[in-house]
Amino acid sequence: MGDERGTQNAFDPSKELKTLPNLPGCYRYFDKAGECLYVGKARDLKKRVSSYFRKTGLSPRIALMVSHIARLETTVTRSEAEALLLENNLIKTLKPRYNIRLRDDASYPYIRIGAETFPRLSYYRGGVDKRSRFFGPYPNSSAARSSIETLQKAFGLRSCEEAVFRNRTRPCLLGQIGRCSAPCCGRISEEDYRRDCDRAADFLSGKTRDVIDTLEKAMWAASNEWHFEEAARLRDRIAALTALQHRQAVETTGGDVDADIVAVALSGGFACVNIAMVRGGRHLGDRPLFPKLGAKSEALMPGKGEILEAFASQHYAELPIPSVVIAEKDPENPDAAERISEMLTAIAGRRVPVVTEPREVRAKWLEMCRENARIALERRLQEEGTQFARLKELIDILGFEPENGDPMKFSVECFDISHTQGEATQASCVVFAEGRMQSSLYRRFNITGIEPGDDYAAMKQVLERRYTPVTRGEARLPTVVLVDGGRGQVEMARQVFDELGLDPSPIVGVAKGEGRKTGLETLIFPLVDGERREPLVLGTMSRALMLVAEIRDEAHRFAITGMRAKRAKSRNTSKLEDFEGIGPKRRAKLLSHFGGMRQLSNASAEDIAKVPGISKALALRIYAQLHNRPAPVETAPSAFRRNSSTGS
Repeated sequence: MGDERGTQNAFDPSKELKTLPNLPGCYRYFDKAGECLYVGKARDLKKRVSSYFRKTGLSPRIALMVSHIARLETTVTRSEAEALLLENNLIKTLKPRYNIRLRDDASYPYIRIGAETFPRLSYYRGGVDKRSRFFGPYPNSSAARSSIETLQKAFGLRSCEEAVFRNRTRPCLLGQIGRCSAPCCGRISEEDYRRDCDRAADFLSGKTRDVIDTLEKAMWAASNEWHFEEAARLRDRIAALTALQHRQAVETTGGDVDADIVAVALSGGFACVNIAMVRGGRHLGDRPLFPKLGAKSEALMPGKGEILEAFASQHYAELPIPSVVIAEKDPENPDAAERISEMLTAIAGRRVPVVTEPREVRAKWLEMCRENARIALERRLQEEGTQFARLKELIDILGFEPENGDPMKFSVECFDISHTQGEATQASCVVFAEGRMQSSLYRRFNITGIEPGDDYAAMKQVLERRYTPVTRGEARLPTVVLVDGGRGQVEMARQVFDELGLDPSPIVGVAKGEGRKTGLETLIFPLVDGERREPLVLGTMSRALMLVAEIRDEAHRFAITGMRAKRAKSRNTSKLEDFEGIGPKRRAKLLSHFGGMRQLSNASAEDIAKVPGISKALALRIYAQLHNRPAPVETAPSAFRRNSSTGS
């Protein structure tokens, strides 16, 4: 990546600036305690870093940050685009105090048309490849799924998994109701199916009018030939596409096929960045994002221009860049749009204009985006107010003071054990921090080497595994360690903490009330220095208890879903492992061919015999074992014929 630079003595800006190169790269500021204050990128490191140490023109927020700088580190990169990627990685790992960080880590959904012989239409999240065709990104899953449903009605593209597609002998329900052209059963030729895929791709690319015109010509041609059923089918396709077009269409200026409209709303120490996406001339919807600003007061709030810059650098680091970005102009930061345009142009390899004074249609787009940002922020402020009130009440009741007295530093880790009569035991750990559940920090633990059904031993094992790194200084204790259980589980947790040499006071147990009804729980505390705090019964009207119940229920949900998946995998695997004549290779071939135990169970003996390496006699034995029938005693050919005629 480049050269690493750092200083060990007292920070001297003038001395440091002399050593910086006029090259692209990233810079990091640290305070005396070694905490990262800020991570930034630059086309020219020397010019960019120098701008922080001028005597005038700094915002109060940046001036405060500069006053705490004790160390500077820089990394030279080969290009500004490479610096952008490095900056995003560093922001995620170092979590600098003064950076504006987007909290939305969820990937954006796409519509995918695969590269198979009969391509599959599917909903997709993740990295794109060059073999398939991807359309999007869509701002949310409902917009993508709605489009997929319409495309199925209009073009009859299949949506089933490849393993299911290969093994169908008759149309599925979608094929029977006309939502799929059933290529699995040969009801459509490869050429015709490919043509439908190309039309769907054209529609998603914005060639809506061309696709509808083509279908209309085909409809009238079929009608003139007296093929009225075909004409009616094409009419329904046109109606479906027209409905989608009207629902998602926006008035365009001719060249605005792909555009992003971005607006920022600020209020009460919070910000909302709302992005509206236009792809192929269709408005796909809005997505509000709520960045973490790193500001303690409204006086230190960053301006809209600074927020837009941070949004653009993080949002477009891993997403396709549209042909134009329409954004608000910040009078206090008039150069922000130009800097964003230069950055996006460097990444995309083509000019990407950022329009801040739109006219006519574009002005309407921006106004709509502004209004949606305002509404989303008002809703978030309402939610934050309720959540903050619950959090503050819980802190007061428990008496656990968070770090620096900041409620946002209050953290909870909640543990739950789940199993089915001792089978597939799993423990879950969910995390509440920064005022909300942090799903990216959730963890599951497979519990082994205990007596089935021994919840105390399972809790002991998971707590030892989770908090042993704390004793080595590799992790930190949360403010509260919440265990789902009564005095017995709390005592087990206390013993683990005593063995590890940790303070047991953060432990709190949640004992279920009568009938397991939410609101009747009791909070149980451990024995600390020979004294035990009295149990707390907060009552159904307690906001603090509702927050505890929410965290506990999330741990329970997370544990159950993991346990069920583990149990299903265990049962499916063991069922095949116990079959006579089935070793690891044949087992892998069967599961790969059919796609899973469910499809294998639904297969006939004749279908099973089609798997390479499976003889007809073995197929009969497998079929019999799958359906708990006695093994066949007749000769293989006659038995095979009789079995395959009745068993699918």
